[in-house]
Amino acid sequence: MTASPFFGIAGAVEVPGAIDAGVPSHYGNPNIEQRRLAGGAAVVDLSNRGVLSVTGPDRLTWLNSITSAELRFVQPGESSETLFLDPQGHIEYAAGVLDDGETTWLLVDPQAVEPLVAWLNRMKFMLRVEIADRTPEFARIGFLADEVPATIPVASGSGIPLVWRDPWASVVAGGHQYANGQHPGADWNWKEALVARTALGDVASTHPAAGTLAAEALRVAAWRPRFATEVDEKTIPHELDWLRSAVHLAKGCYRGQETVAKVHNLGHPPRRLVMLHLDGSDSVLPTHGAPVRAERAGEQVDVGRITTAAIHHELGPIALAVIKRSVKPDAVLSVDEDGQLIAAAQQVIVPADAGAVADVPRLPRLGAVRRP
Repeated sequence: MTASPFFGIAGAVEVPGAIDAGVPSHYGNPNIEQRRLAGGAAVVDLSNRGVLSVTGPDRLTWLNSITSAELRFVQPGESSETLFLDPQGHIEYAAGVLDDGETTWLLVDPQAVEPLVAWLNRMKFMLRVEIADRTPEFARIGFLADEVPATIPVASGSGIPLVWRDPWASVVAGGHQYANGQHPGADWNWKEALVARTALGDVASTHPAAGTLAAEALRVAAWRPRFATEVDEKTIPHELDWLRSAVHLAKGCYRGQETVAKVHNLGHPPRRLVMLHLDGSDSVLPTHGAPVRAERAGEQVDVGRITTAAIHHELGPIALAVIKRSVKPDAVLSVDEDGQLIAAAQQVIVPADAGAVADVPRLPRLGAVRRP
C-alpha cells in the first residue's frame, strides 16, 4: 500500500520502531493532540490496521461457534468484540465486530491479518462463508465523539454506515468485570469509521489530526487492552479484564471455553493487568516489554513486563503492565529500561483474587453445623 496521505500534514512524524508503523505517531505536540482527540475535535489515522470481511448466510453462527462472544443475534449496525482462543484458552487473535446484515466486518491489528485469514479459511469446513482481506479497499479512522463527524465519508454496507463503536464503555451481556470501583472505561466512547482508501486524502485535508501516541495514551488511561500490545503467547482473557467486553460466560462451547470457565469459576488468572504511574523526573519512558521489578529481601526481582507506556496530558507518564498475581498491591515496583530503574506506583485493575473468590459465595458443606 502507498504511504498514508496523513504524512502530508505539517509536522507528521513516525516514531522509529513504533507499534503502529505506517501511520503518523504525532504531529509535533502529542499533548495538545490528546486534548483535541479527547474533546472530539480530532481524528486518528489507523489506515495501517486490518479490515476483514466474512460473508455468507452462516457467517454469524459460524463466528459464534469459534470465538468467545455471543454473535448469533448481532443486528445490522450493532458493534461487538470477540477473541479467538487456542484450546488452552490463550488469546490468538482479537477483533472488533460490525455486521451490516449481509457482511460481518472484523477489525484487527495489522500483524493478525494474514494469519487470521488463513486460519479462518481452514475452519470453514462445509459452511456457507467467505473470508476476504479488505484492507486494500478500506481504511480505519478513529475518534472520540458522541456523533460521527458529518464530514467523514463513511463507507456503507447494505445501507448501514460502517462505524464500529467500542463496547469497552460497559460490561456486555454475559460478560464480567474484575476491576473494582469506578471504571475509567465508562467514559471511553471510542469509534472507528471505515472509509474508502480513495477518500483518505480528503479526510486528511479536512480534519484536525492526532497521532497514534495520543490515542494510545488515552487508551491506557481507560485501562483498555489491545491485542498488539497487551497480549503474548500465554495471555488468557481474565488477566486483562477482557471478560468485560469480549467474552460471554453463558454461551455454548467454543475453543478455549473450558479454560475460560474453569479460571473464572474455580481458579485465578496467573497474571494480572495493572496501571503504573511512573516517575517522570528523568524523562525516560519504558519501551514495550521492559521488565517490571519488585523489591524482595533487598533484591530486585522480575515480576512482569510493560505492555504499553505513554505520557498522558493530565496523568503524566503512565503504563499498562502485566504482572504476577502474587505481587502485593502495595509492593514497591520499578521498571528497568536499559539498566535505568524507573519508580512505579501500582494501580490495581485486575485484583489478585479475580476468579473463584470474586463474587462466588461459599456454600456450606452438607451436614455441616452452623455455629452461633
